[in-house]
Amino acid sequence: MKSVGFLKTLGSVVAMVVACNVYAQASDAMAPSTAAPATSAKATKKANGQLGRKVRSALAKTQGVDVSSIAVRARGGAVTLTGSVPNQGQIDAAGEAAKGVAGVTSVSNKLTVMQQ
Repeated sequence: MKSVGFLKTLGSVVAMVVACNVYAQASDAMAPSTAAPATSAKATKKANGQLGRKVRSALAKTQGVDVSSIAVRARGGAVTLTGSVPNQGQIDAAGEAAKGVAGVTSVSNKLTVMQQ
């Protein structure tokens, strides 16, 4: 009689172990991989940095634009220009130069005029 009770208990324990193992494998298979988004985020950040540098370079090459107080931020092709310049002509020239860079999809020109 004791052996029957022991076998029932042993069978229950084995069933629980198998059930837990099957559940763990199923949930691991369904879980999304965290390595891919991290790599993607790094690639996106790198691309944004490269685009920002290209825009900054284009601004530096533009005649009549003082880039010393202009900040450039790029996110997914959208470029934001912030800072101050001495006159309205430089604001317009900076916006046009930024629009002309390959990879730029939009330009938010938040430059202001400040007499130096």
